[in-house]
Amino acid sequence: MQETISYWPLLGVGVVIAGFALRFNALLVVTVAGLVTGLAAHMPIDALLASIGAGFVKSRNLPLILILPLPVIGLLERHGLKEHAQNWIARIKSATTGRLLIVYLFVREITAALGLTSLGGHPQMVRPLLAPMAEGAAETRYGTLPEHVRHKLRALSAATDNVGLFFGEDIFVAFGAIMLMHTFLRENGVDVDPLHIAMWGIPTALAAFLIHAYRLYRLDGYLARELRQPAAAANLAPCREN
Repeated sequence: MQETISYWPLLGVGVVIAGFALRFNALLVVTVAGLVTGLAAHMPIDALLASIGAGFVKSRNLPLILILPLPVIGLLERHGLKEHAQNWIARIKSATTGRLLIVYLFVREITAALGLTSLGGHPQMVRPLLAPMAEGAAETRYGTLPEHVRHKLRALSAATDNVGLFFGEDIFVAFGAIMLMHTFLRENGVDVDPLHIAMWGIPTALAAFLIHAYRLYRLDGYLARELRQPAAAANLAPCREN
């Protein structure tokens, strides 16, 4: 006799989507989603609270790991880390913002594929180094940047780190998602080696690199159009007055 599957526990997924879409506190959204899923699955309230408590105890050191680098980064920024990064990139005459981000994308994806995911990241790499270097490369060519251009460069720097990490780590054979897929397939009678699953991540990672690298290549053209036109208009204004 076929067993009936209840889809009510999937309500927790809807809670997560709605909570993130409405920009509620992430910890509150995840906690409520866990409660909704547990209650929909008819878990006893004591077992549900015990599961949430066990998960909290296992991850209690995670905030400390995330918070510890922040004072170090703040201290380095106070002593001119951003300025040194901008001055260093300004010495490389052939460096453009697009080329710099393409190189970082390549390095980030390769290192993530080797399991070295901690070599980059927003707090320890993008904010103190990559974004200032991207801005410095643009300022060397075009001078002072408008605020909307500056924010665009910062957003693209963060996006470049995200793309390189997300698609690069899918190639690493010991990545958690690969092991999860391997376990799921094995439990359902499909015996696939984890190495083969990781190898199938290579075409996706390559496509992601080419697509995002093309976007970064076009970034240099966007900066040229966006920043040279105001400069040309400013130069023509005195001539018209004369």
